[in-house]
Amino acid sequence: MDVCADPTIPGAADPGGPCYDARTDASACGDAGSDAGEDCADGDAGADFDSATVPELDISTPAACPGQCVPREPFGWSEPALLWIGPQDRAPDCPAAAPIVAYEGRAGFTAAAPRPCPACLCDPPDASCELPAAWSTYASFPCDVPGAAETPFAAPGGWDGSCTSAGAIAAGQMCDGALCAQSLEIPAPRVLPGSCAPRIAEGPGEPEEPEGAGSFATFARACTGTAFAPCADPGMTCTPAPPTGNAAPPEGFLTCIHHEGERDCPATYPDRHVFYAGAEDTRGCAPCGCAEPTGGTCSVLASAFSDEACSQLAVSVVVSSAVPYCGAVSPGTALGSKSASVVRLEPGTCAPTGGEPTGGVTLLGAATLCCRPEPIPDPVPA
Repeated sequence: MDVCADPTIPGAADPGGPCYDARTDASACGDAGSDAGEDCADGDAGADFDSATVPELDISTPAACPGQCVPREPFGWSEPALLWIGPQDRAPDCPAAAPIVAYEGRAGFTAAAPRPCPACLCDPPDASCELPAAWSTYASFPCDVPGAAETPFAAPGGWDGSCTSAGAIAAGQMCDGALCAQSLEIPAPRVLPGSCAPRIAEGPGEPEEPEGAGSFATFARACTGTAFAPCADPGMTCTPAPPTGNAAPPEGFLTCIHHEGERDCPATYPDRHVFYAGAEDTRGCAPCGCAEPTGGTCSVLASAFSDEACSQLAVSVVVSSAVPYCGAVSPGTALGSKSASVVRLEPGTCAPTGGEPTGGVTLLGAATLCCRPEPIPDPVPA
């Protein structure tokens, strides 16, 4: 059989070279007594195929996981890490296999006692008594007789009560055929309530300010390491293993995944822990204030005179803010001037407002850490 050089075989002769009879050569090598047989024994017959030129295949296997193979984290969760839980003053450093601090949080919050709120009080209102100015006379008695003529005997605007002859009515002055001055009406004075100033009731002493919002009983520290070799099972991932002899909290580490906020745990990491970054204390006391004043009263001494210099008294009466005054005068008498002054002022009171507790304590930065079940320790030999 004629065989030509195959260009696809490494080390083959030039494809343009001659073909040869493989069967003839083979029979020649099979003759132990010929020279050709000696040549075959020396390997000359295989010189056309150089096995050293064929590339070798890399069949090495991945290195084994140096830590532990655990289920992969669900989408959105952090990679598994080693988590220590316990009192903060006993928290260990991250182990050598996982030297990077990935998360720290706290739980078991107890709020500090709030500062007591003070009692609120109100000073008396800065009330004043407005003098009545719109005095009038009537051509009748009493003042409210229907159809009786009314004649103003008013004081000027902004009157301070000093003697004034404004609106004087002459003696014997007639109104619609009747004497104008037969009764005198004086409106009730008006209390201008003003406002009250709030204040804090004085106590035995200023209470101490609480230090901070409160305290956390539990501390958590999650530690991670560098990348590891993959696990044989594609559903598993290689993570650091807890240090030897520290398999159970609070003295050791758990294998956990992390997610910001409060979440439910997946079935592969069923043990749920919620930790917080801190707490914000907005507790305080509502500021003291005062409601509108109520209950104020005042009385004025009002006097009318027949002359214009407030020297010849015609009528003098105390008028209360509760009711106006209407009284008889000598028919046709002259009313030439008047004066008034405050004789009594009760400013009233204001109800205090405020002083009640406000605000509260809010936990901040919630995070959910879901862990593999705690390992069951080996039974102690009997």
